[in-house]
Amino acid sequence: MDRKSLKNIAKFISHIGVVVGLFFFLPLLVGLIYHEDITAFGLFSLLFLSFNALLAFALRSHTLSMSIKEGVLAVNLIWLLLGVAGGIGFYLGSSVSFASAFFEAVSGFTTTGATIYTDIEHLPHWVLMLRSLTHWLGGMGIIVLGVGLLSIINPTGSLTLFKSESTGITLEKLTPKIKDTAKRLWLIYLLFTAANTILLFAGGMSLFDAINHAFSTISTGGFSTKNASLGYWEQNYFILWITTIFMFLSGVNFIAHLKALSGDFQGYKSEEVRWFFALFMALSLALTLVHVDIGKDSFFHSLTHSFFTISSIITTTGFASTDYSLWSHVAIALIFIPMFIGANAGSTAGGVKVIRYIVLFKNLFAQLRQILHPNAVIGIYIDNKPLPKKVLGSVSGFFLLYMLSVLGLAFYLFAKDYDFLSAFSASIAVIGNIGPGFGHVGPADNFSIFSDLDKIVLAVFMIIGRLELFTFFLLLSPDFYRRF
Repeated sequence: MDRKSLKNIAKFISHIGVVVGLFFFLPLLVGLIYHEDITAFGLFSLLFLSFNALLAFALRSHTLSMSIKEGVLAVNLIWLLLGVAGGIGFYLGSSVSFASAFFEAVSGFTTTGATIYTDIEHLPHWVLMLRSLTHWLGGMGIIVLGVGLLSIINPTGSLTLFKSESTGITLEKLTPKIKDTAKRLWLIYLLFTAANTILLFAGGMSLFDAINHAFSTISTGGFSTKNASLGYWEQNYFILWITTIFMFLSGVNFIAHLKALSGDFQGYKSEEVRWFFALFMALSLALTLVHVDIGKDSFFHSLTHSFFTISSIITTTGFASTDYSLWSHVAIALIFIPMFIGANAGSTAGGVKVIRYIVLFKNLFAQLRQILHPNAVIGIYIDNKPLPKKVLGSVSGFFLLYMLSVLGLAFYLFAKDYDFLSAFSASIAVIGNIGPGFGHVGPADNFSIFSDLDKIVLAVFMIIGRLELFTFFLLLSPDFYRRF
């Protein structure tokens, strides 16, 4: 790697570092309001911001022009460094090992929502805000925020980074400059966060709880300020339904929301959004019927918690309104299904994504038709547009790599003497950025049972899942380092 490449990566990281460093002052403000000891974190935040600001200033005259390889390496590095930076904050604010703090920070920034804290309600308010803030920053993607900054300097470099981080199959560019798209996406993000906060506050949450849960909901993260998560408001159906709706909206492709802001609602009519809605409704109603059949709760109570649970899992948010692991085996089997699906591409959610399943199933049916009609030319169409073969290959490769990663991590955890249900569901939960699983990592439990080494391994797989595998596994290819 030459000096130019190092400067490109350093300048990119420093710009992200300045933004994150500025946001670190929000938890400090909360600490001041609640009269908590913020000295250590305040000093760290100042040093963190100063270092990145000085680095950015030193490289101000350097013209940023990143290649694909530099973009991929920078994206991977920023998530690791954010985990370290956030981890220092959690390490300073609570009595946990650094490995646990690193796990918590990565879980926050990747919007996984898996936690190592056993008693959340006794954490300082500034630590709770820091947890939610990592979600909110990571939700739309730290890189998208970076695109808005970098495109001012060099649009070509920002395009490279946007492609590395974007969570869809292809990047749909709605405006002539990606920085404009990024700004509009953040506007939608801010509007959703503000609306969710106001409604939660009106529903009975304190302002502090409302802000934190809005941060976690819109980012589809799942960190809560309560040990019981949203189960703390188990009987407040207004709060549960508001959260259900906003989780679902955050699982929809934000490009569709962006189009709607301009009066174009065609984005909501796409195949992916329609299938996402259909799957959500079908699974939620099925779980409701199962819950009513085996439980003693009223139909509306069952309906509320079933819709909430499916919305939380399919959008990979990870909130819990009740301990659904105590429901029947049929209910657990139904909940496993959305864990494997995920929401829309271009949303803040993790997982495989609905669009990939649409492509895979259309390809399957096309292959069956091809067998029956060998001489026919059968194409695959998404929203009445032909799907390029390279995209089909990418989707197939991603799905295979995703399943191999889930199985590989599950076998690793199982070999470390964790029971299979805990190992397998934890693997899906971290790679899919979902949060809770089943067994010892169920909605009423946490990830504190794992050793420090296991927590680091799990944190790395959260990053792998957040970067949708290819961006990380490219680093393991020898070709990546040739003529860097």
